Amino acid sequence: MNERESVFWGFSDLALFAAAFPASLVAAGLLTGTLFGAFHAPLAARAPHLLAAQFLAYLFWFAFLWLLLRIRYRQPFWAALGWRGRLENASGHFLLGAVVAMAIGLLGVALHTPDLETPMKQLLSDRTSLVLVGIAAATLGPFCEESAFRGFIQPLLVRSFGPVPGIALTALPFSLLHGQQYSWSWRHILLITLAGSAFGWLRWRSGSTAAAALMHAGYNSTFFIAMLISGKDLPTKW
Repeated sequence: MNERESVFWGFSDLALFAAAFPASLVAAGLLTGTLFGAFHAPLAARAPHLLAAQFLAYLFWFAFLWLLLRIRYRQPFWAALGWRGRLENASGHFLLGAVVAMAIGLLGVALHTPDLETPMKQLLSDRTSLVLVGIAAATLGPFCEESAFRGFIQPLLVRSFGPVPGIALTALPFSLLHGQQYSWSWRHILLITLAGSAFGWLRWRSGSTAAAALMHAGYNSTFFIAMLISGKDLPTKW
């Protein structure tokens, strides 16, 4: 079954999915704040609180989508999002992400992308936060983001507008989701849009969201390792 034939949802479902996102963020923020407050968790390390809120939001968001697909269409959740079948060449997809990361890095230099004091750098201000962000960037981050964007949103847009517009239209909101992390720098947003388009291309060619997630993991891991090697933006107390 190709991607066009497997897309059974429509734009009304996409609208509901989009509307559920801010509600998921609010619910996750309230729950995380309550739990951290109840256990008197220290806030010196920012990442545990923020990452917990982020992934709780994804949990609520995907729970809504699961209900939508199961109740409205009676379709299996993971297969619908492209998590099906045996994935071949997993290491190749991961390494392809590393290649894309190096290409994006070189393009960033060519564009004179500014080295800003971004919220992302502030998040990496302590060792605990750095380790947690690195782990999340290579695991849960790609899994959640690819499930939402390349698993659910892109197949509908590709079916409706064709591969190139569909991939690009998916990559744009994907990059805007990260805009605040990089102080809304247009160069950073452009580079993330291009990276998202690369993930989308692999999703379209392979028909597998797992392939795109592995590519995304390789991409994030490469930048994280490069940061560790350079020693730049690392916590002062390591």
